[in-house]
Amino acid sequence: MSVATTNAIDAVFAELKAKGETAIIPFLTMGDPDLETSVSLVQAAEAAGAHMIELGVPYSDPLADGPVIQRASERALRHSVSLADCMSVAAKARERGVGMPFILFTYFNPVLQFGLDRFFEQLKANDFSGVIIPDLPLEEDEETRQKAEAAGIHLIPLVAPTSDARVERIAARARGFVYCVSSLGVTGVRSEFYSGIDKFLATVRGAANVPICVGFGISSREQVEQLSSSCDGVIVGSAIVRKVEEALPLLTATEAGKRREGLEAVQAFIAGLKPRS
Repeated sequence: MSVATTNAIDAVFAELKAKGETAIIPFLTMGDPDLETSVSLVQAAEAAGAHMIELGVPYSDPLADGPVIQRASERALRHSVSLADCMSVAAKARERGVGMPFILFTYFNPVLQFGLDRFFEQLKANDFSGVIIPDLPLEEDEETRQKAEAAGIHLIPLVAPTSDARVERIAARARGFVYCVSSLGVTGVRSEFYSGIDKFLATVRGAANVPICVGFGISSREQVEQLSSSCDGVIVGSAIVRKVEEALPLLTATEAGKRREGLEAVQAFIAGLKPRS
């Protein structure tokens, strides 16, 4: 049974399914190198062909993130980037014409400190469609789930190959999509995925009423094409954040031309991830 909703994430997946396309979902760490550049990078991602985007909240203890995203978080936290600041990037990007759905990626402690009611009020006010909280387990998410559904925000679950018997329970309750972890460990670029990924994705597919997307370790068009036949969307995080890191001298330059060159480098990398038609 499908979930009846007007959420923008559902609309995008329905459109892509009709066209036989796979969603490209970039991840960016907000505030790296600064909030204004984050707004420009979101614009660049959509111009590159992204269908929706994860906006990552920098956090001092990012258990799921590898060294690339940890370094990006450290850079952002030097400027005291807050949860509210990250939400404001979405609102500013929307003001500048970005139309794709926004998904906030954050750990649970900042949400608790912010306050659950205020958190979902602000997600809705800043036009977010979904939220991913990787350290909020299924067994403890009831209150958060209820508030998310009341606000019309999809609480998107992660499921890993090691989730074992919990895979079907997590997938069956998912909203928006199921975030399938392609590899064991933390985020980061990899040359190979978990050896049993095909069976794992088939199990999730069989249990889920929503699209399934794959993330962790994806960094190239070839990998996106490899996974496209068995999922509905691909999430690329560390590889894009690393590209931002490489472009920092340009993105932080005082000359507008150099900043534009840095944005174009990131945009070209994201565009290069799209499968060949």
